[in-house]
Amino acid sequence: MARRGALFVALLFACVLIVNAACAAAASPFADWAAIVVAGDHEDSDGASTEGFDNARRDVSNDLLKVGFAPSNLAEFSTRPREYRREHVLLSEPNRIANTLTKLAHKTHGGCLVYFSSHGEPDGLVVGDYVVPPQALADVVDRACETRPTVVILSACFSGVMLPPLKGANRMILTAARRDRTSFGCGQADRYPYFDQCVIETFPASSDFPSLGQAVQRCVAAREKREGVAPASHPQLWVGANARTSLPRWR
Repeated sequence: MARRGALFVALLFACVLIVNAACAAAASPFADWAAIVVAGDHEDSDGASTEGFDNARRDVSNDLLKVGFAPSNLAEFSTRPREYRREHVLLSEPNRIANTLTKLAHKTHGGCLVYFSSHGEPDGLVVGDYVVPPQALADVVDRACETRPTVVILSACFSGVMLPPLKGANRMILTAARRDRTSFGCGQADRYPYFDQCVIETFPASSDFPSLGQAVQRCVAAREKREGVAPASHPQLWVGANARTSLPRWR
């Protein structure tokens, strides 16, 4: 009898936690945002397999859910979706990513969040077998998100090249590197690229996306100095005039 009573209390406690989590998500200013988180590659710079980009994709998504993004409005992408069947990720392919973001934006009324973790080249962002040029990504975000508050975070070498066409008064853009610099930490031994690790480490103490961007810049600079890598990647942060007041806080 006592065992049944203990089981009942445990089940009741679990139900309360589920209800509280659902209420928290419903009350969050991000509950009606559209979001995509993309792992754009699965190889390191030498062509060996790495989990770093998918680790970042998974844990960044978890952080977004914790601050109130709705699971039904957040899509994850991987170049190896069959490896992560239980996580219900989609294939990282440019048209699929663009169509999914558009569908999510049409079913929501809040802002947009776009996060990529991948390799980068001087002329664009690597997504599977493709290199997405700056204007192509900007066109996708423009069509899907229009004038909504929008956050775009790009973790890749040379990702600063993507910044100019993405700029808008309603947007915040954070890139892992200057347009002429590489970023670091994409090896087999790295759990995440340095930039993604800094996003994940600084997220809990940040209060909104602009403060997260500033914390990530400091974190990356400190990590690169500690590891003795050069030249510095110089993550780029740009916050539009309207975004300074329209981007919600989570703390």
